[in-house]
Amino acid sequence: MKENNVLFLTQAALIAAVYVVLCVVFAPISYGEVQVRVAEALVILPYFTPAAIPGLFIGCLLSNLIGGSILMDVVFGSLATLLGAVGSYYLRKNKVLVLLPPIIANTLIVPFVLYYGYGVPLPIPFMMLTVGIGEVIAVAVLGTILLNVLNRYRGVLFGTPKLLS
Repeated sequence: MKENNVLFLTQAALIAAVYVVLCVVFAPISYGEVQVRVAEALVILPYFTPAAIPGLFIGCLLSNLIGGSILMDVVFGSLATLLGAVGSYYLRKNKVLVLLPPIIANTLIVPFVLYYGYGVPLPIPFMMLTVGIGEVIAVAVLGTILLNVLNRYRGVLFGTPKLLS
């Protein structure tokens, strides 16, 4: 049982770290009114492990803090990622459905953050469209590629650890 806790924490920490690194490396397109956050491709990881849920949440939270986001964005942007990750975990039996919760959560939440938090003077439905397009690119396109690649190595990357003799 102890090995499983270590595996869970290790996976969550690694996922959070990779999320942060991807946001920082792709900073010009990770933050702002129109964005394609490459790190959002990782939201498919609850398909493989429940450790992705806290990992994605913490990774998004740290990325928003590092990226200079306002408090409202840090809180609600991170909650959107958390909701998406939880939804993906519950739909993990289907490769296609696992993509939908993060896209929907961010499309519905982030435009309100942009409008009320940052004062972006665009209509919320238009921002839902632009945020949705960014999420579709990051999650449906990049995330699907990542899911298919990782699925080949599922047992190696996300299996339970074997005790060394």
